[in-house]
Amino acid sequence: MSPDVDLTAPKPGRHALRDRLLALDRRLFQLAAERHWPGAGPVLPRLSRSANHGKLWFATAAVMAAARTPRARRAAARGLVSLGLASLTVNTLGKRSVRRPRPLLHHVPAARHLSRRPVTTSFPSGHAASAAAFAAGVALESPAWGAAVAPVAFSVAASRVYTGVHFPSDVIAGAALGVGAAFAVRGLVPPREPVAPPARPRTGLPALPDGTGLVLVANTAAGTSERVRALADALPGAEIVECAAEEVGAALEKAAARAVVLGVCGGDGTVNAAAAAALRHGLPLAVLPGGTFNHFAYDLGVEDARGLAEAVRNGQGVRVDVGRFRSGGRQGVFLNTLSLGVYPELVRVRDRWSPRIGGWPAGLLAVQRVVRSDRHPLTAELGGRRHPLWLLFAGNGTYHRMGLAPGRRVDLADGVLDVRVVHGGRRPALRLLAAALAGPLTRSPAHAAVQVGRLRMEGVEPGTLLAYDGEVTEVEGEVTLDKLPEALPVYRPLPGAADRS
Repeated sequence: MSPDVDLTAPKPGRHALRDRLLALDRRLFQLAAERHWPGAGPVLPRLSRSANHGKLWFATAAVMAAARTPRARRAAARGLVSLGLASLTVNTLGKRSVRRPRPLLHHVPAARHLSRRPVTTSFPSGHAASAAAFAAGVALESPAWGAAVAPVAFSVAASRVYTGVHFPSDVIAGAALGVGAAFAVRGLVPPREPVAPPARPRTGLPALPDGTGLVLVANTAAGTSERVRALADALPGAEIVECAAEEVGAALEKAAARAVVLGVCGGDGTVNAAAAAALRHGLPLAVLPGGTFNHFAYDLGVEDARGLAEAVRNGQGVRVDVGRFRSGGRQGVFLNTLSLGVYPELVRVRDRWSPRIGGWPAGLLAVQRVVRSDRHPLTAELGGRRHPLWLLFAGNGTYHRMGLAPGRRVDLADGVLDVRVVHGGRRPALRLLAAALAGPLTRSPAHAAVQVGRLRMEGVEPGTLLAYDGEVTEVEGEVTLDKLPEALPVYRPLPGAADRS
């Protein structure tokens, strides 16, 4: 061993590295404080204050929503959800884990100081996290809007160093956390990317250059007026019938009796009623999304009046499968999904409360009540054996895994029912969550999935609820599910026919 080695000397390690990084951070802060930022004096302090409590980003989201394009609205919503997750993480974990004091203002000119200096700890920067989360969330849904928002988000983050309330590392860490939050939201609810529809089964439909021959029934309860006006402007010859929810069924029958093409604007339940009427009268269907989720219209490729009008003018369309259920003397069709078990009860509770407190709060209340209730699993006989089931889901076509959000269908005429079941057990909440997280596993102790053309259940108890496209009915005894292959002709714009950005 060399005699020159001092075994008692402290070895450089993570503490020495941390000290060097903190010294560098303070030096960068001092350089930023001493540097002249041309044009920043009247702008950055005000911009920093405007971002307090997310006010700047809520205002930006409102402007984006006013653009009246589906993608802009989705981008605004994604940005706000990402911001919420980032803010929650900063305030519950970040600020409490690293209690770093705010920088001293000796080197910061008084003109830059904020009138109210933050009292929370410095690391990480909540403003930077919110700015980065909102901008990244918007960009993941709409790159064009993301490019517009990014300079503002960068300026907000920079303003926190400029005004002397954060060290540069606080801002960098906050921004990284915000971007991470946006990607976490993307993992749970992936953006709706344009998907080219399959080549088949396209079909020629009546071309209505100005819309003459199209009779469209709009459910006013879904708040469809704005979209209906846009369609009327694009197809001035179309006949528009606006009615209340309880009048939709009768209005559809009257419209089908005189229409060349039956049109509908409303939510998935209204579209379901229109599809049934179109099938009875042998008419093609034109769907304008007007509800909350619009699963069928969006999977079809129709996002707004412009796209639908283009398809109607040119006679562009496809034939899609229709799901069907039968139980005793009761039967119906579904375009999206059918469920038995806890979900129909959830729909019933949600519909009971939504007129009083709104759709989303009612949905959350319904989930809480159904999961925490003392109800027992549904029991039904499948393949000669009785099974306790918390949920049986049947999709009209294959649903592809898209995170925790409902899946998306690419082919609406694949000829199969996408059946998922969650087996009965003592803890429905854990089993349902496991099924949502794992997706369409073929075999699991908690859930299973299979694709079939027909499904028959026996021994279903009287009064069992069945939900289909958001509507609820009662079934009992034998319940049969099958498909009507390519039974419904529907207008669908060709890829790129309309600008949906």
